[in-house]
Amino acid sequence: MFYYILKYVVLGPVLRLVFRPRIEGLEHVPDEGPAIVAGNHLSFSDHFLMPAIIKRRITFLAKAEYFTGPGIKGRLTAAFFRAIGQIPVDRSGKGAGQSALREGLAVLERGELMGIYPEGTRSRDGRLYKGKVGVAVMAIKAGVPVIPCAMLGTFEIQPPGQKVPRIKRVTIRFGEPLDFSRYAGMENEKAAIRAVTDEIMYAILGLSGQEYVDEYAVKAKTAPPEKPGKFPRRSR
Repeated sequence: MFYYILKYVVLGPVLRLVFRPRIEGLEHVPDEGPAIVAGNHLSFSDHFLMPAIIKRRITFLAKAEYFTGPGIKGRLTAAFFRAIGQIPVDRSGKGAGQSALREGLAVLERGELMGIYPEGTRSRDGRLYKGKVGVAVMAIKAGVPVIPCAMLGTFEIQPPGQKVPRIKRVTIRFGEPLDFSRYAGMENEKAAIRAVTDEIMYAILGLSGQEYVDEYAVKAKTAPPEKPGKFPRRSR
């Protein structure tokens, strides 16, 4: 209940009024049934803007640190993220990936809409980074479509490290659903899940127009900036 109060009464109307998002391709998000919305991740604001404009409830897998902060502020932050449909996932340790997969598949098994950022973390420089294969494993195993999504302008309003967002119009663009039924039963084959992941990232790239960097965003955070590279050839 609190989710819908935030979405339709409190947070949603404010975000629409302040940022006046241009929404393109929303018809590609199914009105019912399980599906994955896979988007680029440029800003902390992404957590709020995309859910605010999607008609259905969407559940995201979020880093556990959002739920474990100390004191009153930490408890309030955790309560807020749970209220907006975020599920905590511990990204440390060997079992982190399997934990995220279990949580994501549980959402899809309930026939719900799940959101994921395949890059795994926010882009530090506004470019698009290599996607992690978890999204492909879930899409193949659950047999659900993937709707690519591009957030445009959110890096400019709130880049990493900036606490208060600038007031500027943003665009949220959805692409046609991607069907990976041809890969059924291949969720444990490295070549297949890499091919599916690259196809998803290629679709996001086509919607966003970002420069592409062929390395993981987490690695890039601790390394000197790299020159943008060409997108890897897609497998069929």
